[in-house]
Amino acid sequence: MKYALSTLAGATALAISLIAGPAMAEDDGIIVYNAQHETLTKAWAEGFTKETGIKVTVRDGGDSDFSNQIVAEGAASPADVFLTENSPAMALVESAGLFAPVDADTLAQVPSDYQPASGKWIGVAARSTVFAYNKTKLNADQLPKSMLDLADPSWKGRWAASPSGADFQAIVSALLQLKGEAATADWLKAMKTNFTAYKGNSTVMKAVNAGEIEGGVIYHYYYFGDQAKTGENSGNVELHYFKNQDPGAFVSISGGGVLASSKHPKEAQAFLKWVTGKGGQDVLKTGDSFEYAVGKGADSNPKLVPLADLQAPKVDATTLNSKKVTDLMTAAGLL
Repeated sequence: MKYALSTLAGATALAISLIAGPAMAEDDGIIVYNAQHETLTKAWAEGFTKETGIKVTVRDGGDSDFSNQIVAEGAASPADVFLTENSPAMALVESAGLFAPVDADTLAQVPSDYQPASGKWIGVAARSTVFAYNKTKLNADQLPKSMLDLADPSWKGRWAASPSGADFQAIVSALLQLKGEAATADWLKAMKTNFTAYKGNSTVMKAVNAGEIEGGVIYHYYYFGDQAKTGENSGNVELHYFKNQDPGAFVSISGGGVLASSKHPKEAQAFLKWVTGKGGQDVLKTGDSFEYAVGKGADSNPKLVPLADLQAPKVDATTLNSKKVTDLMTAAGLL
């Protein structure tokens, strides 16, 4: 995603219950540091404002950029809410003690699998790791059974990824938690030998589609988003789901949290409740982000493989270590 700053809206309103009706304008509104897709958070902000009268200002950026910025700003941060694509950025802010507890009725809207036990932030959406492959070059029998198989010399020069992005680093974070430091370091070393680097998951998929490379490790929604448009960058692409609790079946949680330093804590908590409730989760079902809905009883876009069928490994989102991952990837020559 592009990490340019932009502003969605101005003036705010005094917070009241979502059920009670619209709020009255008061000041500059809640500020959301948004590392999620710009169009998705715009839809969330507009839906929330329409229903509650509470205005939202969105500042767009990247997972690691914003998490490090929030830590640097500390109690002086102007942000009220932080939204991410991947959970390592949430874990960094939580470890710095900068999140307020999420309201209990909000936590109750999302299954425990998609939120940390601490209750300091909550899952707002999810995305699945996949192996996108060119169906004119590979058939089902030739696909890797595990993401770990991509370290085999037989895969040299045949697969791609975008190692500089937060998406791929989150996948490596899961690998580190599941298999340990030594196995992760070995896999990254083999990756350096075997893979081709591209910048951005959409670029990886485009290269796969064009036959420049046989396959690539990306998140699922790039394929579905392109298919919903022209399909020009995915016409030759199929998705392989590793399943079987494989590290390559990792489901990354997109998180949302309220900053402890928020000047509008009631409004900020109301926004997080709306995003994880029916209104916000319906945006995932009917919109064009093609991310998974995670709310209790919420349906994802019907084009997606159901979350329950992905057979994802159990990962503790609060211990995904982005700094250790970047250290290991740097040592392997990937960053």
